[in-house]
Amino acid sequence: MLFKLRLYAIIGTLISMAACQSTTAPASAFNLSSLTLQDGRFHENQERTLAYLKFIDVESLLYVFRETHNLSTQNATPNGGWDAPDFPFRSHVQGHFLTAWAQCWASLGDETCRDRATYFVAELAKCQANNEAAGFTEGYLSGFPESEFTLLREGRLQNGNVAFYAMHKTLAGLLDVWRYIGDSTALDVLLGLAGWVDAYTSGLSEVHMQQILQTEFGGMPDVLAEIYLDTKDERWLVTAQRFDHHAVLKPLAENVDDLNGLHANTQVPKWIGAVHEYRATGNKTYLDIARNAWQMTVNTHTYAIGGNSQAEHFRAPNAIAGYLAADTCEGCNSINMLKLTRELWLLDSADSAYFEFYENALLNHLLGQQNPDEPHGHVTYFTSLNPGGRRGVGPAWGGGTWSTDYESFWCCQGTALEHNTRLVDSVYFRRDETSTLYVNLFIPSVLDWTEKQTKIVQTTAFPLEDTTTLTIKTQQQPSEWTLQVRIPEWTFDPEIKVNGVDYTTLLQPGTYAAITRTWSDRDTVQLHFPMRLYTRPANDNSSIEAIVYGPTVLCGDYGDSALSSTPTLALDTVSRVESDSTLAFTALANGQNVTLTAFYEAHDFNYNVYWATTGELSVEI
Repeated sequence: MLFKLRLYAIIGTLISMAACQSTTAPASAFNLSSLTLQDGRFHENQERTLAYLKFIDVESLLYVFRETHNLSTQNATPNGGWDAPDFPFRSHVQGHFLTAWAQCWASLGDETCRDRATYFVAELAKCQANNEAAGFTEGYLSGFPESEFTLLREGRLQNGNVAFYAMHKTLAGLLDVWRYIGDSTALDVLLGLAGWVDAYTSGLSEVHMQQILQTEFGGMPDVLAEIYLDTKDERWLVTAQRFDHHAVLKPLAENVDDLNGLHANTQVPKWIGAVHEYRATGNKTYLDIARNAWQMTVNTHTYAIGGNSQAEHFRAPNAIAGYLAADTCEGCNSINMLKLTRELWLLDSADSAYFEFYENALLNHLLGQQNPDEPHGHVTYFTSLNPGGRRGVGPAWGGGTWSTDYESFWCCQGTALEHNTRLVDSVYFRRDETSTLYVNLFIPSVLDWTEKQTKIVQTTAFPLEDTTTLTIKTQQQPSEWTLQVRIPEWTFDPEIKVNGVDYTTLLQPGTYAAITRTWSDRDTVQLHFPMRLYTRPANDNSSIEAIVYGPTVLCGDYGDSALSSTPTLALDTVSRVESDSTLAFTALANGQNVTLTAFYEAHDFNYNVYWATTGELSVEI
């Protein structure tokens, strides 16, 4: 297969690229302003994150930008951790704050977050405007000097700085402030910085650019392609395609899994970028890359909880049981996989497998990534899967604990700010504005479908219960449209009732149920998805298994006891403990009683997720 992605090199290719038609997604997302979380575990995560976003000292976040751009830092205290003035890629986290503030304005109408975002952007504009005095090129904006990019270009950057990675976060944050708040200053600063990127990369040969891409560069192709899709200025698409990393993308285009040993979260943003470049160009090779990467990662590199990677790196395909360690499942990697999943599903909304994975990673990895006992919603970097693992056991630079207010600012802390302020963005989707509504996730929430003057209220205690109720509230005359409900793959004998009457069409787990009817005010749809116990064996050792109930991975509660090896659990001893507020089971492991509980609630105790197993699970539970 010929690999042709880099199209910027000659004018003739650029013309043919411009002639390509952009694709139209089969499904589309609702604006965040139309979506609201209701009370529940996800809403609690959102509220803790919101508290932190309104608490953080904005002047401290501005410190490294002002210092770098030769502006006063008087009366500001510098941050520690990954935003300290001497940290190589300081200023990466601020873009995450911009995005999170903007999302809180869009979804919650929070004026404090809006004002923080617009103030921050105005101060960044002052930094950018002072470039001549600081000795920088027009448009440059960062918390570290432009000379770092000179060293990168010359192959002499050896201090651990991932300069384009940090710059991507700033670009993405500015883009979101413009999109969600409509702040024109954000657009000006964004295009000024994107122009600097264009100027920096335009004079480089393709060989030289590929050498530069050996250093992590975040989602540069993603954000630049998105700027193109929003502005229709070909300049940004050309610039985006300069960041197509052949060494990684070429094997994926040919459906070859060459991921072993690669830094995992360096790669996923490249795949997200490929989706947006597909939207921009219609070049199916980009879509092949993203789909193949998703299939490989989900099917052969993913643990039972939906996370992947060990020590931040991909291992050999299917290497799961051999890598049950304290540093598995990096948080920001799973968040980026959710972004990739969402983008791919929008292009193929008939395939429910995307949201089978999405639900698994969201519920079993990322929901529990946040500390429910910490009012500012701090998170863990890795989610351990070693026997006797414990949340809050992070890398050495995090002090082996949860993130903090001012001394961490890890990548996972930054991405969690974004993630926990858009938790509702993938519950509902639509097709053709008013003809079809999709329900992909079962989370207490409200959709304001403005085009139809209709609200959909979802009421549920899922996954503590196996039912969800959708209530239609409308002031319009009854109208016909189609409700597409994901029937989870993990359920059996699913049932749907419309206004108390059984919906008789065959319901197949792992598909969508399409209900087309004339809908009226106060119509209700009750979804019943029975849950049962089953196991998820490790790909490389079928005798090592995780135990799952419905969508929820269970773990053993070992208190403060250490485990030196994988316990052996007798599957035929697992029994349910009746409870309205928790998922609780008991079993015998190594001959001793152990309590099994939802993994997303595994906090403040040592746990076990993967077991050596004997016997079989009871079919009656």
